[in-house]
This record gives sequence, C-alpha cells and structure tokens, in this order.
Amino acid sequence: MKYQNNLEFAKQQDKEDPLAPLRNQFHIPKDKNGNDWLYFTGNSLGLQPKATKEYINQELEDWANLGVEGHFEAKNPWLNYHELLTDKMAKVVGAKPVEVVVMNTLTTNLHLLMVSFYRPTKTKYKIIIESDAFPSDRYAVQSQLKFHGFDDETDLIEWKPREGETLLNIEDLETILEFEGDEVALLLIGGVNYYTGQFLDLERIAQMGHAKDCIVGIDLAHGAGNIQPNLHDSGVDFAAWCTYKYLNAGPGSLAGLFVHEKHAKNKKLPRFAGWWNHNKETRFNMRKPFDVMEGAEGWQLSNPPILSMAAILASLDIFDKVGMDALRQKSEKLTGYFEFLINEIGSDDIKIITPSNPKERGCQLSIQVKKADKSLHKKLTENHIITDWREPDVIRCAPTPLYNTFEDVYRMVSILKGLL
Repeated sequence: MKYQNNLEFAKQQDKEDPLAPLRNQFHIPKDKNGNDWLYFTGNSLGLQPKATKEYINQELEDWANLGVEGHFEAKNPWLNYHELLTDKMAKVVGAKPVEVVVMNTLTTNLHLLMVSFYRPTKTKYKIIIESDAFPSDRYAVQSQLKFHGFDDETDLIEWKPREGETLLNIEDLETILEFEGDEVALLLIGGVNYYTGQFLDLERIAQMGHAKDCIVGIDLAHGAGNIQPNLHDSGVDFAAWCTYKYLNAGPGSLAGLFVHEKHAKNKKLPRFAGWWNHNKETRFNMRKPFDVMEGAEGWQLSNPPILSMAAILASLDIFDKVGMDALRQKSEKLTGYFEFLINEIGSDDIKIITPSNPKERGCQLSIQVKKADKSLHKKLTENHIITDWREPDVIRCAPTPLYNTFEDVYRMVSILKGLL
C-alpha cells in the first residue's frame, strides 16, 4: 500500500475502512473542551464498549430481582455463565473450545498451569524466559524455581537479543536448547514482547522446545485480541492472557487460559483442586470424591465473578461479529501508516524498535527515545495524546483497529513532529 503524508489521505482511508463504524461502539475519552483524546494505549487498558453497561446492568437487575435464583433463572444463568465466553474466546486465540476457559487473573493462571506442567527432576529443572520478559512473568518463574528448591538465578536461562540489537533472534533460542535443553524443563515465553512489540513464532518455539522434551508455555498478555496466535495449531502446551488490554474488559478483569487438547483427557496431571473443576454433573452432590473435569475447565477453582464476565462478554460479542481476520488486516494497514509517518519525520532523536515486518508485530509500535528523560512522553500527554512509557527509554503506542483511525495516527504524528 502506498501511503501519503497528508490529512486528506488519512481521511480517505477512514472513509474506505469497513471497520470505521466500530469506533462509535466505544467510549472515547475527551478533554475539557469535549474533544476526543488521541488514545493509543489499548495495549495497556482497552477502551470501554458502550454496551458494557447494558451487559453488567442485566446481571445487576437479575441479582436484584432473583437473588440466589439467578444462578438458574437469570436471563443468562450464572451457574454456567463462563460457557457463554468459551467459543468466542477460542476464536480470538485460535483454539478449540475444549482448550479454553476464562478464570482468575493472568499470573494466578500461570502459577496454576505451572503446578501441572513444571515438574522438575534432579536433572531436568531449568526454565527459559526472554531476557526482557514482563516482570510478573520473571517473578512467577523465579518463585516456582525457589519453591521446588532450585536457584532462581543460575537455573533461570535468559534468551537475549544479540549485542547491539533490541529484538530476539529465534536461532539464538535454538542454540540455547542445543547446549542446555537436556536440563530445561519449561519454556515460558511472552508471545508478543511487552517492550518491543515483537511477535514471536510460537509454532517454531513449540517445535524446538518439544524436540528437547520441554514443556512450552506462552504469556499472551499483549497478544490476545491483537495478533492471531493460532494456539491449537502452534502446538504449545499452555498459555494464559489478560482481558483488559486489547480485549477491552475493564481494569483488572478476569484472564484467559489455554491447555492444548493433547492434555485434555489426562486426569493424572497434578493440579490444585476446587469446587469448580470438579465434574459439573456431580458437583452438587457435595460428598463425592474429587472427579476432575476434562479440558481447560479442569483448571478452574472457584465459581466465576459474573459482573466481570459480563464485561468480557460485551467485548467478545464485538470480536465475534467482526472476526480476527478483518481486525488483523486493518491493524497491519494502520501500523504501516504509523510507521511510514514516523519515518517521514526523519529525526535522530527517535527510532522504532518494533519489527518492520507486519507479520512479526501486532498493533503496538515502540518508539525509543534518545536522552530519555520522559519529557517527550509528558508533552504528548499534555497534548491529550495518551501513550505509555516503559523504562528506560520507550514510548509505546498502539493504534488499535477496533477504535483508532488513520486520522488519529496522522494527527498524533503531526503533533509528535512539532514537539521534536
């Protein structure tokens, strides 16, 4: 696609965009004069769908009118409410419904999954993460290593970018596995790196890990609703993700969990147990011995918080109508235009560190700032451009295809150019 650096071109792209009407389904924050903010932080907190209030109010009304009977008599009975999300969430991450469940929060889910899939021995116990993994991932695997009696520094292997580079090279992971794979029990990799926005080849990572008899887990916090991870076809063993970023489910909302079908019927997998991963057919018999459910539902512990799930359902219904194929097509055009305009600035003070290949990134572009003192980010905020800052030197910007426009991108870069 040939881009042009002018407002008329941006407006024309919006006119021709079949997804443009979706913006009207979201609340866009406004300044004190009633003008829309330029919101580029869907990678941190997605905007609220206008339908969310209606979905939550439905459950509040049923709670008010039915009390406990809402578990069975509500418009959407609460007893099996999580099942309303399963098929839609499975489509978003490219999984089979049996492989997906919405529950808990991201790091909690990672710990529950590691209970089952990180089973170290005296000879095979190390964990591989990317060197710039999100801190909560690092803390989680370090605590798992210590819990099992291993050294959280020497037994944690970091997959690092090469000297002088920012992005990860998959051949380097292959080298690590070649030399240390016999001692590695688990790879826990961020599918889309939070800092650089790099989208990694999940299928190849799974193949390399499995060749050394390692379990492969993926953190999709910055991937779900952004890229198409095709989790089932990738062959990874497990994954987890949050829903408050690209999935627009509200601050601190519930998370998603994936367990590959090949593990679905293995009831011998060790796991923590609770009421809600007991066989739903006999769950209310109360005094029966534990009988774990098959599939991802077998990792649940407690009955779900309905109000949070209602917000997730409001967003997933939008995703289900639009489809990830259409969202990815727009995302690639939008970020391509964004990249083009930033490069047109021609400033030595900034550079994009996210991969230029659209297939190797989502909608986030990470702008590295020289002499980084956060002042440029502050100036953007003062101009009602909402991005986020990640230490030590990156402004993360995510033109999200559900509600961002080509005009948003053009206006943002015009202001950025002026500030530079």
